[in-house]
Amino acid sequence: MQITVIGKQLDVGSALREHVSETLDLAVEKYFDHAIEATVTITKQAHLYHSQISVHVGKGMLVQAKAAANEVYPAFDAACERVAKRLRRYKRRLRDHHSNRLDHLDQAMLDAKHYVIQQEAEDHSDDDQINGFEPLIVAETPDRIDTLSVGEAVMRLDLGDIPALMFRNGKHGGLNVVYRRADGNIGWLDPAEKEAGAA
Repeated sequence: MQITVIGKQLDVGSALREHVSETLDLAVEKYFDHAIEATVTITKQAHLYHSQISVHVGKGMLVQAKAAANEVYPAFDAACERVAKRLRRYKRRLRDHHSNRLDHLDQAMLDAKHYVIQQEAEDHSDDDQINGFEPLIVAETPDRIDTLSVGEAVMRLDLGDIPALMFRNGKHGGLNVVYRRADGNIGWLDPAEKEAGAA
């Protein structure tokens, strides 16, 4: 597995780089032996070190985790432990997914665009003059919407440590969304389709 270590507001020395590579490689290979690549970003903000890890364990499968601590090694080790915990939780499903689904994954996805929209300013001093809001797009990247079961979508949501995931439901082909609720549970949005002949 190719591992890239990036430092922001700090110099990543050879000892830290070696520790990151060895520890992450062992943690990932214990559960998934065909990982593609990983990126570790370590940032110093005030008195805290923040470590963010992204591991591509297979085509379309991303595992992410982050942690913070007063020292750089504990920050990385905590994030690495979270990656290992997520891989351990989904080990069997990841292996099944890797062996059974990846060969035909390209046929089961929709091309999409991912946009980043600038947040609207808080100052609304001339609200009476505003007829509508046209959001400003600050970034655009190609993306894809995979065909998954609800269980696979929840697994990707958890592995990627992301707030929401849109997917094409493998049962009926419709677009669905799973998302993290404020109460800690996972929400699932499955729009009901009109039955044939319904008005």
